Amino acid sequence: MQGKKNYQEKLFAHFQLSDRIPKNNFYRRLKEVLELRFLYSLTKKYYGESGQKSIDPVVFFKLCLVGYLENIISDRDLILHSSLRLDILYFLEYDIDEELPWHSTISRTRQLFPESVFEEVFTKILTMCVEKGMVSGHTQVIDSAPVKANASMDSLELKVPKEDLEAHLKSIRHMSSMDKEAKPIRQSKVNKASKEQQEITASDKELQAIKSRNKKWSKDQDRRPGAGNKGSKYTSNKTHYSPTDPDARISVKPGKARKLNYMSQLSVDTAHHVITDIWAYHADKKDNQYLEDIVNRLKLRLHKQGLIWRNCLADTGYSSGENYAFLEQVGLQSYIPPHGTYKGGPDGFTYNKEQDYYLCPQGEIIPFKKVFYEKKNHTKKKEYRASSKLCKCCPIRQSCLGKSAQEKKFTVTYYREEYERAIARVESKQGKYMKAKRQSTVEPVFGTLTQFRGLRKINIIGIKQANKVMHMSAIAYNLKKYLKFILKTVKSDAKAMHHLLSVLKAQYKLKTRLLVPV
Repeated sequence: MQGKKNYQEKLFAHFQLSDRIPKNNFYRRLKEVLELRFLYSLTKKYYGESGQKSIDPVVFFKLCLVGYLENIISDRDLILHSSLRLDILYFLEYDIDEELPWHSTISRTRQLFPESVFEEVFTKILTMCVEKGMVSGHTQVIDSAPVKANASMDSLELKVPKEDLEAHLKSIRHMSSMDKEAKPIRQSKVNKASKEQQEITASDKELQAIKSRNKKWSKDQDRRPGAGNKGSKYTSNKTHYSPTDPDARISVKPGKARKLNYMSQLSVDTAHHVITDIWAYHADKKDNQYLEDIVNRLKLRLHKQGLIWRNCLADTGYSSGENYAFLEQVGLQSYIPPHGTYKGGPDGFTYNKEQDYYLCPQGEIIPFKKVFYEKKNHTKKKEYRASSKLCKCCPIRQSCLGKSAQEKKFTVTYYREEYERAIARVESKQGKYMKAKRQSTVEPVFGTLTQFRGLRKINIIGIKQANKVMHMSAIAYNLKKYLKFILKTVKSDAKAMHHLLSVLKAQYKLKTRLLVPV
């Protein structure tokens, strides 16, 4: 017999969320293990004594967490999505007839709490992972990735003094019709940059470099395919800034268009790929300039967790003599391959470590002269120089010195010995193992954060706010790992217990048979 459903909404109904959420539901399991009541005392000082009650800080963090677990970066979409999910309402401890907070409340509360509160929550989740044995601590992998800022390249403005700079740029470069326009394509409604951020920081030499970088462009840029695309303007952090988000910086990856980004620096433990540290930095510097700050912060965090850090893994972008020396100073073994441009000295020259000189192919000594700092990168170097009399009658003078030089002179990094030790570690059997470990550890984590944990774009303004976004994304990732790990542990424990009971049962049957008389 055919059935037909007739629906009529009831005026009164007995309904409990706890009865409708399955026992193995993700948010039900998360609610059982996640304890955030410490937030009440932690955030109390940020509220006044009078006025209307604000959103519960625990509810706020749970709502934010849902957003990153569900890969939703819009606060408005997050509230709409959560209101339609019974398991999320149960996780938030909201009944079906209760209104969720207004989406703007989430934005205002996020701005109210400082970075330290979000970092405290991250540390709490990390402690949970440590207590379950998910973090070994001895080997950490460090890597970075640019994350798109909430600002457009079309809204970029020239730094002041605008008149002088504009006149200079017009005189040294070819202009397209887009560049000749008096105003940017998409002008910002409000200029949020401070006076210092609007002032030009480029020297005359750096401005002159714009000319050489852009010579490859044709005189009429409008005829070039793709000239009208976003980011095709001549832009530099030295000459341009974003009035929408002054903390965002122009950066580019090979094969990609220029964008306004933040730099996410990430540290991952190799045991179970748990994130041990994450922080937002400006995207206009190299990775090796941030390594010391990352190591100091991560070393302190691991020490508080009772873990000892021994091995530091990173890619070539973090290599420098200063970093190698720093890591040795703090007692860490680095597995960071040096840049391909590194050389221990000129080709064919032999170094004498005891007396600190080089021996040229003709057997002449090239002595050490001085230590100095290179102006361009401010790197510490050593200069070696021979006398002009020594090189005057040399049979290989022309091939060794060239046309104009009178004596052999060259510079070598001050940290030559640190480089050599680092190269030896990287090229060892252990170093090759560490390279494979690094590639299989941190790269999948970054892919998960950007594709599934809401880190594809920073949806708020400012580097401090970006830091909060990165911490929440890492918290969501670690919690997902945590729940998966404890579920696997429970299943393995149950399997082991079942096996133990089977063995005991078999032993009992055997003893019973032996005791029975024939």
